[in-house]
Amino acid sequence: MRERFAGILSRCNADYVEIRFEQSQATQISYRGGKLEVVSRTYSAGGNVRALVKGGWGFACFNSVDRLSSYVDLAVKQAKLTRGEEFAIPSTEPVVDMVKAPVKDNAADTPLVKKKQLFDEYNDIMLTSPQIQDSKIGYRDVNRKVIFANSEGSYIEQNKPDLTLRLTAIAQGNGEIQQAGLSLGSVGDFSAIENLHDEVKEVAKRAAALLHAPQVKGGEYTVILDPVLAGVFAHEAFGHLSEADFVYQNEPLKQVMVLGKRFGGKHLNIVDDATIPGLRGSYKYDDEGTPASKTYLIHEGILVGRLHSKETAARMGEKPTGNARAINYLFPPIVRMTNTFIESGGASFEEMLGEIKEGVYVRNWYGGMTSLEMFTFSAGEAYTIQNGKLAGLLRPVVLTGNVFVTLSNIDAIGSDLDMNQGGGCGKGGQFPLPVSNGSPHIRIRHCVIGGR
Repeated sequence: MRERFAGILSRCNADYVEIRFEQSQATQISYRGGKLEVVSRTYSAGGNVRALVKGGWGFACFNSVDRLSSYVDLAVKQAKLTRGEEFAIPSTEPVVDMVKAPVKDNAADTPLVKKKQLFDEYNDIMLTSPQIQDSKIGYRDVNRKVIFANSEGSYIEQNKPDLTLRLTAIAQGNGEIQQAGLSLGSVGDFSAIENLHDEVKEVAKRAAALLHAPQVKGGEYTVILDPVLAGVFAHEAFGHLSEADFVYQNEPLKQVMVLGKRFGGKHLNIVDDATIPGLRGSYKYDDEGTPASKTYLIHEGILVGRLHSKETAARMGEKPTGNARAINYLFPPIVRMTNTFIESGGASFEEMLGEIKEGVYVRNWYGGMTSLEMFTFSAGEAYTIQNGKLAGLLRPVVLTGNVFVTLSNIDAIGSDLDMNQGGGCGKGGQFPLPVSNGSPHIRIRHCVIGGR
C-alpha cells in the first residue's frame, strides 16, 4: 500500500495532497427497559483524498483503492475551482511509522454472547430496584485501522480502538420522574466495564432517592464541582473557544482570546494533551500526520496557547499542535480537542468544603450548552453544603454563567485530578469523537444556579 500511495502522490499537480484510508469493525448494543432494541456488528472500509491548490481545498471519498488515481485527480480539480486566500502548509519532516495500540482485553475479540449476558445482568439490576420504571443502556465498541500518506513523503499506520457504555435508571413515584446515569469508556478494553454490579445498584438507588429530594432555591452560591463536571466545564465552556478554526473566523472572539490575557488566578492551568497513554483522546499522530503534543491553553491564569491544524496554524502564524481530527473517512479533519483537563492544585476536598457556610456540591453531568462565552450545564447530582459539611441530596441543578467570569472566580483547586472517559465530542456534524476530560475538585465563588 505504501508504494502504491507514494507513486500516485508523486504525480500530483498540487501544493499539497494527502490520502487517508481506514478499515473498521464496530459493535452496537442498546436496551430500552426490558427490551433489547439493537444488536449490530458492522464492517466498513473507505478513504478520502484532500488536495490543496493556492488556498483552495478539494475533497473526495472512495470505497475502493482500485481507482484511487482518479479520486486524487478529482480532489485536485476541486481545489483549483475553490481557490481562496493563499497560505502555505507548514512543512514537516516526512514520518514513516506503524503504531500499535496495546489493549489488555480487546472488546473486538469479546464474544457477542458475553457482552449481551453482562448487559442483561446490569439491566436486571436496574429494573428490579425499587421505584425504577424504565432503563436505558447504550454500548458501542469500534476497532479502526487508519493509513495516512501525504505528498511530503509521510506514511503512517495507526490502530485506534474505542469503547463507550452509558446506563440510565429512570424512577417514577408521587407523580414525579427522575433519572440517574453512569458513563464509562476505554481504549477498547472490555474489562473496564465489567464487574460494575455495585455501581449499577447505586445508580438505581440514586434515581429513586431523587424522587424525594428537595429542589434548591435559585441564586448565587459558592459551589464545588467534582472532577467529572469540572472536566466537562473545561472541555465545553473553554476548550471549544480554544479551537483555532473557531477563533480565526470569529472577529469578536479573536478580540477576546488574545494570547497573554489573564483569565484566572496563578493556580489555574488548563491543558490539552494527546500524548497521555491509555486515554480515549490519545494518539501518536493526528489525521494530518502531525505528532501529538501537550498544549497549555491557560498557564498560571494566562492564555498562552490554542489548538491548531496545519491550516489554522498557517493562517494565524502559529505552530501546529496536532489537533486535526476526523471521526471517519467521510469527513475532512478539523480542529478538535483530545484530553482536556484542569491540572491539579494543592487544596483538599475537605479544606474546600470546610470554608463554605452555605453552598452546593455538584457531581456528574446530564448535558450542557455553550454560546460563545456563555454556558449552561446540567449536573447529574447535587448536595447542599451547610457550615462546611455535606447536608443532603438535592434535585439535579443547572449551572449558568460567563466562562471568563467563572474562570476568574475559581478560588481553590484540589489535588485529586481524575479523567472521565465516558463521553464523546460533537462538532461540524462529526459525533461522537473519542475524547477524555477531567479535573480535580474545584471551588467557584458566585456561581449562578437555577432552582425554584
